[in-house]
Amino acid sequence: MDLTNSPEALHNLLHLAFDGDAERLREFRERLQAGLPAGCGAVLRGSSVTNQRWEGGTFDEKGPGTSDLDIALVGEEALAAFEDFYVPGVHSSPLNDEHPERAPSLDAHRRAMQQLAGRPVAFQATSNWVLFVRDHIFGQPYFTLF
Repeated sequence: MDLTNSPEALHNLLHLAFDGDAERLREFRERLQAGLPAGCGAVLRGSSVTNQRWEGGTFDEKGPGTSDLDIALVGEEALAAFEDFYVPGVHSSPLNDEHPERAPSLDAHRRAMQQLAGRPVAFQATSNWVLFVRDHIFGQPYFTLF
């Protein structure tokens, strides 16, 4: 089943990461967008969308608030903010608590989103075609936030 932007993906995201509270998800989306560079898109990937962790298991299987939200920031504006890449200028390394130096200008906003979500949040910058390949070739769906 294709979960990308499906009603099932939204259901998983809403119930797994936001305790079924649509208002919390709405606020998260609005505040996320407000703190990012203009023209930047954002999608949620990973177990918050699929309820399946890549290394096995399910979202928050270690307890409430233990799984992170993997947010892929899409576009040139996002890529320009990162200093460390898996593929230079195309797909960054993740910005998280362990590596705040990867995108210093975005780290305070990531931490604010972490506070709002009540769980770890990681940002990664990528291009549209990497998202396409991950979804359609590797079967890694996402949910578009904006």
